[in-house]
Amino acid sequence: MHNVHAYYRGAMGILLVYDVTDESSFNNIRNWIRNIEQHASDNVNKILVGNKADMDESKRAVPTSKGQALADEYGIKFFETSAKTNLNVEEVFFSIARDIKQRLVDSDSKAEPSTIKINQPAQAGGAAQAAQKSACCGS
Repeated sequence: MHNVHAYYRGAMGILLVYDVTDESSFNNIRNWIRNIEQHASDNVNKILVGNKADMDESKRAVPTSKGQALADEYGIKFFETSAKTNLNVEEVFFSIARDIKQRLVDSDSKAEPSTIKINQPAQAGGAAQAAQKSACCGS
């Protein structure tokens, strides 16, 4: 299990997938989210995915509304997909990729002002003056 934890740490995005015909797989999502909160970085992007949406309604154990409610509770996006018919599969991957890209852009722009401050000529000048003073006073 420790390998899984190391894998979480490097993850930029996580798809939490359950089977809409299997309620126990849906109920396990909370455990997975707890696991992610413990072992992944705080701002990792997550999407909740209910798979097998192509199945007959009589076989469905988890209504769409229940999946959406869980996603809303955790503040994450929600999709229903079918790997069999390719319903929403690309959309899920594009969505998480866009979210990750946006998060990286946002974190870069937040870090930028401090980078600019470090390279300001005024600070370099201040350091040079201090050096001159100590050389001056030492002689």
